[in-house]
Parts: sequence; structure tokens; C-alpha cells
Amino acid sequence: MKGWTMVDLECGAEKGLRLMARELAEERVTHSGFMFPLLGSLLAQGHARCNDRDEALKLVNRCLDEAHRSRQQLWEAELHRLQGEFLLSRSPQNLPDAQGCFEEAINVAREQGAKTLELRAAMSLAQLWRDQDNPGDARGLLSPIYDWFTEGFDTPDLKEAKTLLDQLS
Repeated sequence: MKGWTMVDLECGAEKGLRLMARELAEERVTHSGFMFPLLGSLLAQGHARCNDRDEALKLVNRCLDEAHRSRQQLWEAELHRLQGEFLLSRSPQNLPDAQGCFEEAINVAREQGAKTLELRAAMSLAQLWRDQDNPGDARGLLSPIYDWFTEGFDTPDLKEAKTLLDQLS
């Protein structure tokens, strides 16, 4: 988490990435990779934040492979969402693949009953549809998921969802 904070606050991002990579390698050895998908996703986001989208995508793909291999699929929905985000950030030509990743993330989150991860994936897909000038479908996707929540409206995910829904109105 120290490495993530360094990257997030942009104070020693390179050192933070190295620290995160070292911890990720240690996690895989000492804990049989149980936290690898989660920690790997954080490292991938760090690489994306530092504009190394190729490394971010490569790492997310590795995390997805590891999650399937180890059957540690708790974070799978978020990994698919990140995969879509990283694909989209690399090139607009990746739009169909990114949309597929967002849809897969939503499906996995629904199967797992992971409403927050479903919300994140729906926000990514809704933003894509908004940018394609399709706000009605975007709102139709996001609104029921947002409406499911009865508390926690001061959390970043729900604040972001509310802002997006307001933009789609």
C-alpha cells in the first residue's frame, strides 16, 4: 500500500512501482498468490497512472490468468473492467473489445453478487455509451444498479455514479 500511495500522490512514482512489484512477487511466493489478483490490479493501475498502458494491460491479463488458474476469482470482475479501460486508453480501435470486457465484468459481478464491482463496470460501460452519444442506454444500465444501494452514498463509487447519472439526464 505504501507503493500505491507513492504512485497515487505522484511522489516517487517509479520507486512506488518498484516497491509494489517487489511485494507482488513476494506475495506470490509466501502466500501462494492468494492476493495476487488484487495486488496485481493495483500495480497495473499504477502503471496506467504513469502512462505505461502496455505494462498495465499485460499485468491485468496476467492477473486474470492467475485468477483462473488459482480459482481466486474474487477480483475477476474488476480485472475485466480494468482490462477494458486499459484497452480503450491504448486506442479507440479497441472499443469493441473494451465493451466486451465491461460486459464480462458486469456478468461476473452479477454472478458473484458483487454490487460495488457491478456498479464500477456499469459506470465504465455507461461512460463508453455516453461518449458514443447513447445516453438513454447508459442511464438505463446504470440507474437500476445505483438504485439498488440504500446507503454509502458518500463513498467515491456512488458519488461518481450519481455524477454520471446526472450527466446522462
